[in-house]
Amino acid sequence: MTEQIRGRVVRPGAVVPGLVEVDGPTILSVAEDPHAGDDVIVPGFVDLHCHGGGGHTFTRGDAQDAARAAAFHLAHGTTTMLASLVSSPYELMREATAAYLPLVGEGAIAGIHFEGPYLSGVRCGAQNPAFLRDPSLEELSALVELGAGAIRMVTIAPELPGALDAVRYLVEHGVVAALGHTDATYEQTLAGVAAGATVGTHVFNGMRPPHHREPGPVVALLDSPSIVCELVADGIHLHDGMLRFAAHATPYRSALITDAMDAAGMPDGRYELGGQEVTVADRVARLARDGSIAGSTLTMDAAFRQAVGAGLDLPTAATMASTTPARALGRTDIGALEAGLRADLVVLSADLRVKRVMRSGEWI
Repeated sequence: MTEQIRGRVVRPGAVVPGLVEVDGPTILSVAEDPHAGDDVIVPGFVDLHCHGGGGHTFTRGDAQDAARAAAFHLAHGTTTMLASLVSSPYELMREATAAYLPLVGEGAIAGIHFEGPYLSGVRCGAQNPAFLRDPSLEELSALVELGAGAIRMVTIAPELPGALDAVRYLVEHGVVAALGHTDATYEQTLAGVAAGATVGTHVFNGMRPPHHREPGPVVALLDSPSIVCELVADGIHLHDGMLRFAAHATPYRSALITDAMDAAGMPDGRYELGGQEVTVADRVARLARDGSIAGSTLTMDAAFRQAVGAGLDLPTAATMASTTPARALGRTDIGALEAGLRADLVVLSADLRVKRVMRSGEWI
């Protein structure tokens, strides 16, 4: 049975008054319709980097809690997402991998992202320093084998001993290697890119800041054509001017992420991330021990609105929220409103608030 969804359809480079015709789980066609109305239709959001939301978390390896976190973000338009852990003991990484395999199989999450523990102690941010360590091929190979395709991305600081070998191993086994939480030089970062890394983890945040005589990882990542640059568009991690600059500097290479923790969608108060106490006040999450920003309370629909409010047009924001992150995962079946792709879409009001969400042709 087919269904037609009318509105201002956001496609690459254009916003077209029209309709999206869906046949089961697949987009059948996209056509113009001058009487489409004021709703805005965008592809389902794709979040490469999320630790939880709605009071639930991906970081403890609890499958039921993870499923609820994914459901919370689905209601905000995220139809594809990675479940991100923070730096953890190896045993927890194994437990989470095994626990989340059924969620990957049923499509609740698109895979697992290990943000650490192979990160810089100098730039660890809200990562628990007690769990940081140098990259281990023994650990990675066992996790990749256990995950059977479920591990989709691992963030590594490229300057650490063994980091480049770890990047090469991940790429050879179909896992996206990301560079982040790093004190690397410009040259060390480019070595990570040359080894096969294709994502920059929340670029600008958790990195040596750029300097005109030592560009560091920020400039290396922004200037590398093979790198998709994650950006946290919450007005806290990045000034709107920096968000706009980065988007313009990396056309078709910037991806909005939430980096959300379980406090997303929840009241201010005390929370926990990676065994550390986090205080949330006025939507800003910070470590209680030193005030470091600890993830976010963001959802992808809010990130999309922030990007548009920062001066990016609807097609650019939709590319950043859907098309580019889908490409970073190697997913050619999602990320755009085009015939033949999976029917993942979000219907927004004229002020860009979520009205309805469809995943695989079903309204949620």
